[in-house]
Amino acid sequence: MMYRKRELYFFREYFQEFYGRQNDKVKKKILWTLKLMEELDNIPEKYLKFIKNSSGIYEIRVQVANNIFRIFCFFDVDNLVVIGHGFQKKTQKTPKQQIAKAEQIKTEYYDSKE
Repeated sequence: MMYRKRELYFFREYFQEFYGRQNDKVKKKILWTLKLMEELDNIPEKYLKFIKNSSGIYEIRVQVANNIFRIFCFFDVDNLVVIGHGFQKKTQKTPKQQIAKAEQIKTEYYDSKE
């Protein structure tokens, strides 16, 4: 068993709602990608990318054939990765409303910790 470099925390039902809508092939690739998040020292940008002009939001990148999916996350203390919502990407740029939603989830998360 590999040692986990990061701990994933699924905040509220956001991720589960997205994940539940996917087919088995997509689910398998999502789980594989999340495992990389836990185990790799340095995650290639192909799988994890910082969202420019955000408050520390990253997107986990999942591709299955021509379908592209993004799962938003951010880092908290001690290598904790907080997983927010996901969506299927249909345009070149990540839609602003999706980034806004990720920011909102991050705010909710920190508010819930107080």
